[in-house]
Amino acid sequence: MEDVTLGLAVLLAAGMLAAKAGQLLKLPSVTGYILAGLLLGPSGFGIVTMESVGNKLHHFTQIALMLIAFGIGEQIEVKRLRQSARSIGAIGVAEATGALLFVAFASFFAARLCGLQAAVWGMADYLVMALLLGAVSVATAPATTLHVMRELKAKGPLTSTLMAVVAIDNGLAIIFFGLAMSFAGQIAVGGSGSVAGAILSSMMEISFSLSAGLITGLVISFVLHHLKRHDEMLTAGLALLLLCGEGCRAFHLSPLLAGMAAGFTVINRVTRDVRLFRALNAFEPPIYVLFFTLAGCHLDLASLGNAGWVGLVYYLFRIIGKYCGAFTGAFFTRAPIAVRNYLGLALMPQAGVAIGLIFLISSDENLAVFSAIITPVVLAGVVLSELSGPVCARLAIARAGESCEIVDKEVQPVGRAGKKRDHNGNKQHEVFSLVPWTWEKLVPHPIPDGVVAFGAKQSAKVVGLARMATILAHHYNAVPMSVRVVQPYSREYILQGAMDFLFSGEREEVEKLGYDLHTELVPDKDIASGLVAAVEYNDARAVVLGYPIEGTFQSFQEILEKVAKNVACPVVLVRFYGELHTERILVPVRSLDELNDVGPIVHALSRVGDHQLTILYLLPADEPDERVEFKKQQLADWVKRLKITAQITFQIDKTEARQETILKESEKHDLVVMGTSKKNVLKKLFFGSLVETVSRRIRKPLLIVYRPANETLLADRQLR
Repeated sequence: MEDVTLGLAVLLAAGMLAAKAGQLLKLPSVTGYILAGLLLGPSGFGIVTMESVGNKLHHFTQIALMLIAFGIGEQIEVKRLRQSARSIGAIGVAEATGALLFVAFASFFAARLCGLQAAVWGMADYLVMALLLGAVSVATAPATTLHVMRELKAKGPLTSTLMAVVAIDNGLAIIFFGLAMSFAGQIAVGGSGSVAGAILSSMMEISFSLSAGLITGLVISFVLHHLKRHDEMLTAGLALLLLCGEGCRAFHLSPLLAGMAAGFTVINRVTRDVRLFRALNAFEPPIYVLFFTLAGCHLDLASLGNAGWVGLVYYLFRIIGKYCGAFTGAFFTRAPIAVRNYLGLALMPQAGVAIGLIFLISSDENLAVFSAIITPVVLAGVVLSELSGPVCARLAIARAGESCEIVDKEVQPVGRAGKKRDHNGNKQHEVFSLVPWTWEKLVPHPIPDGVVAFGAKQSAKVVGLARMATILAHHYNAVPMSVRVVQPYSREYILQGAMDFLFSGEREEVEKLGYDLHTELVPDKDIASGLVAAVEYNDARAVVLGYPIEGTFQSFQEILEKVAKNVACPVVLVRFYGELHTERILVPVRSLDELNDVGPIVHALSRVGDHQLTILYLLPADEPDERVEFKKQQLADWVKRLKITAQITFQIDKTEARQETILKESEKHDLVVMGTSKKNVLKKLFFGSLVETVSRRIRKPLLIVYRPANETLLADRQLR
C-alpha cells in the first residue's frame, strides 16, 4: 500500500474495530489497536509496511508522544501528591533497581546455560550483555499506561502513585542506562569511559530536558491567560508542545521528560488552568489510535524465535523485578495495600523508550557487537509486554477498586439487560421494583369519561403499567382498564375464577391507588387488532403499553406501530429499568410541538403526589443568548396555560450532543418522559430518531409518548 491517505484510513478503521472487538472480551482498547497493527504489518498480512506507509506517518508518533507526556505531567500535582512524595520516590527507585538486578542476573545465567556465543564470548562479555539488558528493562511505556487509566477513568491511591512512578521511570531509565553503558564500555574495552562521566552526561540530559519542559510550560500558561476561545488554545498549545519536542530531538534531549515537565508546570501553577488539557483530550483519540496501531505494525514476531530462551527470561524476570521492587518500596514506605499489591502489575508495558535505548547500543562501536543478541531479546520482550501489559494494567486497577469506567453500552430493557444467574448457573430474569404507594388514595370522578387502557402479555410488568394507567385515568377523569387479547373461542372456556386470577395483580395495584379496575378479554388472532378494538369500543383517552421484557423487540414494534396508527388517543410506551418511582421527572424537548405532545402526560404525573419537574429544552450550541431568554418565557407561558402547579425548573441547554446531554441529566432524575417526532420511514432512515437512540442507552425508567398518527381520527373524536 503506497497511498498514505488510504493507509491512514485503514489504520484508523482497523484499530477501532479491533478495539471494539477486544472490549467484548474485556480487553483494553490499546491491546486491540496493537493487535490490529500486528495483523496489518509485516508479521501479519503485510498491508502496511514501514517502507510503504509506516515511515511516512512517523510524525503522528511524535505528536502522540508529546501529548502522552503532557498528559502524564498533569497527573503529578504537588498538592495532591505532597504526602506521598517520599513514598513515590522510593518506590520508583526500588522498582527500577529490581528490574535491573533481576533481568541482569537472570539473562546472564540464561545465556550461559543456553550456550549463547559460547565459542567466542568470555565471562566479561556475558556480564556486559546482562548489564545492558538490565538497564533497558527499567524503561516502561507511559503511553500504554496513560491510555488504560483514561479508558477506565481510574482514580485512587494506586492510580496517582502509578502515574507519578511512570513519570519518573524513564528519567531513571536514562540514568541507569548511562551508568550501564559506562560500566559495559569499561569491561568491553578495558577501562575506556568513566563512571563519573556517564553520571554527569545522564544528569545533564535529564536537567536540560526538564528545563526545556519547564520553560515550555511557563510559556503555555502565559499564552493561555491571553486566549479565550477553545480552538485558539488547542492550536497554540499544540504548536508550543511540538516545538518543545522537536527542539529536544535536535539537541539529543528527551522529548518525553520535557513534555512531562511542561504538563507538571501548567498544572502546578497558582492559576491551575486545565483548559488546554481538556482541549487536547478531545483532539487525542484518533492520534492515539494511529500511534498504537503503528506500534503494532512495528512489532516483528520473528524476533520471538530469534531471541530464544533469553527473550522469554528477559520478559518474565522484568515482570518479577518490577513487581518485587515496587512491592518492597511500597512496603517500607507504608504505602496503601492496593499500591503494594498491584503497582508492579501495572508497570508491565514496555515499548518506545526501550527500543530507543537498543538503538543507542547499536550506534556505539564499542558495544555494537552485542546488538545482534540484545536487539531480538528486547524486541521479543516488547512484543509480549505490549500484548499482555495493557491487560495486566487494567486488571491491577480493577482489583484495586479504582476503576470508574462507564461502559458505553446500549441498555436493553430490564429482563434482557438485567439477566443474572442463580447458584446453579441458570439464567434468571430480574424484575423491576415498584416503589410502594405512600401518597393519599386518589378520588375517582363521579361520572367517568372513558378509560385508559393498558395491556400486558407478561405479568412481570403489568403492575407497573396499572399504576401508570391509573395516574393517567385520574387526569382524564376516566377509569383504568386492563385488556388481554386471547385466541378466538378461548374466552368462553375461561372460568370466572380464572378470570379473577388473570387480572389479580393489576386489580390489587389499582385499588391501592383508590380506583376500581375495569377488565376486557378480547378474542382476536391479532394482538394489535384486539387492542385497537378494545380501545375504540371503550372510548379510551390513552393507551399504556410496556416495552417487552422477553422475546424480540421487532414483533412488539409491529404491534406498537399498528396500534398507534389506528387509535384516536395518545399511546404511552413504558420502558422499565430498575426502580420505578416518579418524584423527579425529566422532560427533554427540542421544540414547543414536542412539549405539547407530552403535555397531557406530564400534567397527569404532576397532579399526583409531590413532584419536581425539569423541562430540558435543547438548543443548538451556536444559538444566541437572546434566544435562551425567549424560550424561557415561552416555557413559562406553557406552564401557565396548562395550570401545572408542581415545582418546575426550566433548563435550557445549548448543546453540541443532544443524546449525551439527556443521558447526563437523566442521572439526577427518577423518570424521563419523551415524545416521538412524526417522521416517515425515509426521514427516519436519514435523520434518525432521538428517542429511540436515547432509549437504548438510558439507565432510568422511560415514558415514550406517541401522538395519534392519524390526525383525522383525533379530530373526529374531539368533535364527538
